[in-house]
Amino acid sequence: MSADASPLFVEGTVEVDDVDAFVEELAAIAAETGATVQAFDARYVVSERHLERAVELADRAIERGENVARDRAVEILLYAAGRRQITDALELGVDAGANRVVVLVDGGDPTAAAEAVRDRLLDSVEPTLGDYDAERVTAYYDVDEAELAVVDGDLEALVLERVALLVVEK
Repeated sequence: MSADASPLFVEGTVEVDDVDAFVEELAAIAAETGATVQAFDARYVVSERHLERAVELADRAIERGENVARDRAVEILLYAAGRRQITDALELGVDAGANRVVVLVDGGDPTAAAEAVRDRLLDSVEPTLGDYDAERVTAYYDVDEAELAVVDGDLEALVLERVALLVVEK
């Protein structure tokens, strides 16, 4: 688990021919560096805080023995997605084809893990955080116009609420 350091984020693009092979390479990097490594489709990630909060809540669930997934990276994915079902949460992961990604790296040797992600997986390194698809996010997190109006259009606040509500929904 993370010490008190914040996770690192590696942003960029990748053409994925084989999703399983991509995930296996993420796992290999994690094993080599002792880091947790999880890739997200950048279209769903509203901010760094979105993923940082998912890490905090996943770690708390693990510490309490309340985690759903055996793997920390998958538990983080569940919290980021605000879903208890892994198959539902996988929508936030990469798909075959062209992807704009945010790869979260935390714990272990995060610098080596981030470098390995850049060198071995990404086609290009470029900013993707904050470049989310608002329509996709509102549909996935089931946010309606009335909720958006209450928070003055702050979609990030509502997504953070969905992430936090996963604890309550157990």
